[in-house]
Amino acid sequence: MPSTAEKRATHDYAALAKDFRVQIIKMLTEAGSGHPGGSLSAIDFLTVLYYGGYLKHDPKNPQAPDRDRFIMSKGHCVPALYTVLANLGFMPKEELMTLRKFGSRLQGHPDKRRLPFLEANTGSLGQGLSIAVGLALGAKLDKASWQVVCMTGDGEIQEGQIWEAAMSAPKFALDNLTWVVDFNQVQQEGKTKQQMDLEPLKAKIEAFNWNVQEIDGHDYAAIDGALKKAASVSGKPKAIILRSIKGKGVSWMELQTAWHGKSPKKDEAEKAIAEILGGK
Repeated sequence: MPSTAEKRATHDYAALAKDFRVQIIKMLTEAGSGHPGGSLSAIDFLTVLYYGGYLKHDPKNPQAPDRDRFIMSKGHCVPALYTVLANLGFMPKEELMTLRKFGSRLQGHPDKRRLPFLEANTGSLGQGLSIAVGLALGAKLDKASWQVVCMTGDGEIQEGQIWEAAMSAPKFALDNLTWVVDFNQVQQEGKTKQQMDLEPLKAKIEAFNWNVQEIDGHDYAAIDGALKKAASVSGKPKAIILRSIKGKGVSWMELQTAWHGKSPKKDEAEKAIAEILGGK
């Protein structure tokens, strides 16, 4: 498996993410159900994570023992992950259009039984960080070099299990773990701040003895810089808070609760794609 350094290359992240947004809209429209808002808010980070070489992986050998592990804890936003993985060659791109269809491998939430290159079944919110802590601790015990990255939502971290995991990771000095919070400001019931205000989130996670960065979740240079910095931290787990926008890239979806879990109709999809392709 190529090293992270060997794999890292310069990519036009904006062009990649624009294409991925179009694919997300198309697959959700074809499925007739799904979660566009959180998928669109997460795609910029996932683009840099995978295409920037920060996650060691090999589509030809997806079960390689020294691969890095990624846990999509906010499992309902897996269309973003499916899109990136398909474009990297983990599965045929054509398979994206089978999302949520009867008999498809592409369930509405990650299913490791159907897609063995995923690391865990997720979607019962609040559990992914605990899974990631267990993986990272196992790597430490095995003296393995692989890393673990876990993405949660912001509404998701209202779950108490998240904070048990957040307390455990520093105790075991899991500096091979990076926790990414997609703080897109909206959850299923409404604005996150109105449901359960998480602020000051950075200070809270720092109080648990994590190394914490807070960045614009749609700024590719900022994402790249945060991942580089996280890779250099030792002795404690790392967290990156993405200040993001739910539905990013489609103006009339942005920060709108209605687009948490509703797929676009055909005419809406055409309108969304035109806007994505016409944007900068």
